Amino acid sequence: MRSVRGMRIASAFVAGGLVLGAAACGEAPDDDNDAGGTGGKKYSACMVTDVGGIDDKSFNTSAWKGLQEAQKENGDIDIKNVQSKAEADYEVNLTGFVNQKCDFILAVGGLMEKATKKAAEANPNQQFAIVDANPGVGNVYPMQFDTAQAAFQAGYLAAGMSKSGKVGTYGGLPIPPVTIFMDGFADGVAYYNKAKSKNVQVLGWDKAAQKGSFTNDFVKQDEGKKVSDALVAQGADIIMPVAGGSGLGTTAAAKASGGKYSVVWVDVDGCESTPDCSAIVTTVVKNIPEAVKEAVLKAAGGEKLQATPGFVGTLANSGVSIAPYHDFDSKVPADLKAEVEKIKADIAAGTVTVTSKAQPTK
Repeated sequence: MRSVRGMRIASAFVAGGLVLGAAACGEAPDDDNDAGGTGGKKYSACMVTDVGGIDDKSFNTSAWKGLQEAQKENGDIDIKNVQSKAEADYEVNLTGFVNQKCDFILAVGGLMEKATKKAAEANPNQQFAIVDANPGVGNVYPMQFDTAQAAFQAGYLAAGMSKSGKVGTYGGLPIPPVTIFMDGFADGVAYYNKAKSKNVQVLGWDKAAQKGSFTNDFVKQDEGKKVSDALVAQGADIIMPVAGGSGLGTTAAAKASGGKYSVVWVDVDGCESTPDCSAIVTTVVKNIPEAVKEAVLKAAGGEKLQATPGFVGTLANSGVSIAPYHDFDSKVPADLKAEVEKIKADIAAGTVTVTSKAQPTK
């Protein structure tokens, strides 16, 4: 992935394709669907998706790619996944992998925190890991991302690119892995306004009140389109959905709008994960694939991964970033590009501080 080049936590990242289809809830895939092959003495890494599914173009897709990359680097790793259709499936699916004696069980998404904590406490000798949460249990390795830092850059960029003077954002649910993006985005706009003596408005999120627009869903594209249509009707010409697959309703509508508005995508570079690159200015990237890959390789190598210190991705360690501008590269003024890069350096150096109630702590 071009947007995460330079990651300091593992060997070079090689993009991998998605190879595994849906599995029944509460059941791990059959061996025929097992990307690792024959099993036997291989180290088994097993992943439980959130309700968005393996092909959400977002955090589930990213985590699975990390397992695939770990397997490519170490052929003795056997990988499989099971997809959750509802929150009630989380505990069933996690327990199913415990019963199958998976060596490493990965939960994906903040919504899985309680189920993962319960399963880990019931099975203290089992190695668990989770993306976007920290249950605080010794045998659960947390991988969290300070996406407020990269979203701050994206907010500044959006403010600088907006023609209407209004930009928007919305989330799937009001949970920390979502609102952290929205906080950073709003603060980036505010930073632009202060630096340029402008008054670009943020629609869809009030950081101070921690209230805003949500789809209450991470799957339904029509819900994402409905929320972004409302923001566009209020004048927003750049929108950042933080709603998993629901956000695809916004990217598709933006692409069809003929340039009326554009999108900042999140998690995985939207020009590599969606068909709507022409409408995407940039992406606030979480380098979930590399974090997962490193965790699995370490665990397979015999290292016990623990809750402390866990992993927190930042701009300084390339755990978060903004993606290349792709189709918008010629449209972003050179001086704005330079300012966005300087913000990255300043945040990494600590001279600009980004805050959010949802920021992860080790």
